[in-house]
Amino acid sequence: MPQSKNGGETMRELKRGLRVVDEEAGRRMLKIGEVSKRSGVGVEALRFYEKSGLLERPSRTYGGYRVYGEDVLDRLAFIKQAQALGFSLDEVRRIIEDARKGESPCDEVREIVRRRMEELDARLRELQRHRRELKATLEEWDKLGRAPGHICGLIEGSEVGHAHHDRTEGLKRGKRGA
Repeated sequence: MPQSKNGGETMRELKRGLRVVDEEAGRRMLKIGEVSKRSGVGVEALRFYEKSGLLERPSRTYGGYRVYGEDVLDRLAFIKQAQALGFSLDEVRRIIEDARKGESPCDEVREIVRRRMEELDARLRELQRHRRELKATLEEWDKLGRAPGHICGLIEGSEVGHAHHDRTEGLKRGKRGA
């Protein structure tokens, strides 16, 4: 254990709960750059995952280097697979915490996916509605050809609904009435 100036153990390391390994053990473990290279996860992302509780705090060498066991690669593969399935990092963290407690997270996983499917169905309906509006607008524009306007009369005269439509509607009416 490193010694502080007063000859005692380094209390900062003990208080933070860091596991310190000797150089020999550290050589048998993976440094953060090796984990990054083998997993395809960036070094900064690894540090973020550690702070977020997705990864266990790694051991440190006396020199302060993070060192990991091979099992971190399995955890990172799990995180990447969960993200590929659409899980947020918060959801992944909760799933990992449940597993750490010895609880099966499978019921929660199925519920999350059910909710995600409902959200996707709603988004698809909204996208289909928007597509129909755009198609009708394009057909109208094709009949109209060019339209006079400040920048482009086609866009300025468009009736397609969107979030900012109501705010600008008053401006358009004001210009037409002038």
